[in-house]
Amino acid sequence: MSHWQQERLQDVALKAAARKWDNTRHKVFVSYHAADTDEVKQFLDDFGTEFIAKTVGVTDEDDFIDSEDTGYIMDKIRTKYLGDSSVTLILVGSCTWARRYVDWEVYSSLRSSKHSKVNGLLAVQLPSVSGKSVGLQARVNDNIVRDADGKDIGYARYHTYPSSKASLRSWIEDAYRARTARASLINNTRARRLRSATCS
Repeated sequence: MSHWQQERLQDVALKAAARKWDNTRHKVFVSYHAADTDEVKQFLDDFGTEFIAKTVGVTDEDDFIDSEDTGYIMDKIRTKYLGDSSVTLILVGSCTWARRYVDWEVYSSLRSSKHSKVNGLLAVQLPSVSGKSVGLQARVNDNIVRDADGKDIGYARYHTYPSSKASLRSWIEDAYRARTARASLINNTRARRLRSATCS
């Protein structure tokens, strides 16, 4: 994904957020696969009034990604992209699982540092995969745990595309509160993905 595409999405997010004044909205980092840009744009346009979106993420153009120092890379992602967000929202398309940068963004979101607390974590299916069985990004999947009755018992939550703004708003609020209420359930032990996988 180019910086131009990212800036276009950020512009959509800013315009959507400006349509509504609400000081109770949370700052949300939106993570996605570049192949889903059109659906992400539509999501931001439809629901961007309910949160303050940070959408510009890691790309091959970033000068720090080739570092061998994992801690340095994750700190740079946290300060440069996640910033002061409190919730990370993964918009799930058919190939989101394969993108190494999604893994890095989630890893940084779940990592407490001297600069920030962990983020809440929420995954939402995009319409193109609604009703389909699609793979979740592995680190996200580690944090979505259900018991034998299907009740959520992990740190994160996974939902189909929202049917209303109120639904999305409640999911974001739940993820925000999970930072303290479910913090002991965070699973961030998986090794960082070194390269993106091929996805057809």
